[in-house]
Amino acid sequence: MERVMIVGGPGSGKSTLARALGAVSGLPVFHMDHIHYGPGWQQREPEVKTWMSEEVHRKPRWIFEGNHSRSYAQRMARAELLIWLDLPVGLRLWRVVRRQVRYLGKTRPDMPKGCVERLDKGALDFWLWIWRTRKTARARIAEMVATPPQHLTVVKLGSRAEVAAFLDAVEGGAWADGAAELPGQVARPAAKHRPHAAPGAA
Repeated sequence: MERVMIVGGPGSGKSTLARALGAVSGLPVFHMDHIHYGPGWQQREPEVKTWMSEEVHRKPRWIFEGNHSRSYAQRMARAELLIWLDLPVGLRLWRVVRRQVRYLGKTRPDMPKGCVERLDKGALDFWLWIWRTRKTARARIAEMVATPPQHLTVVKLGSRAEVAAFLDAVEGGAWADGAAELPGQVARPAAKHRPHAAPGAA
């Protein structure tokens, strides 16, 4: 597998998982937050985000983590593996607050330069946004993965234990086996059957 798409709500562990998979596979890792924001938390326009996303998923090899619903269909068309981190919102909120405290006054490794973590009204608004969109954002991803393209393997991980089991399997060689049996797998590419010979054909 050379193109991996990771989605999930804030605090679900997308960046951490992407870095771990990059270390195992050797694939380059790309973070959607580098596309969402310019220096100083400046939000880019949706059209710019879509264009920058396309610049990534047109590459031959990638692990691309993060959410931008406008680009979901295009990324799915190119990806070979989609991982949905569907962790509880309470855990995600706790992780978001914890990382904001940990990196207070600093920039996280997966963020653009100049995006310094702070505990202010912007942080509070972000927490409220996570809570308010907990159902709608999840429903959007659930709808997306309900009918994946036939070429796409889909993995859904709903707890820390499932994420740990997935990483253990990958580090144990499942990646080299082509993701034939990965924990959390809910969809696999349809088997390709050789066409039957026509009656009377030699």
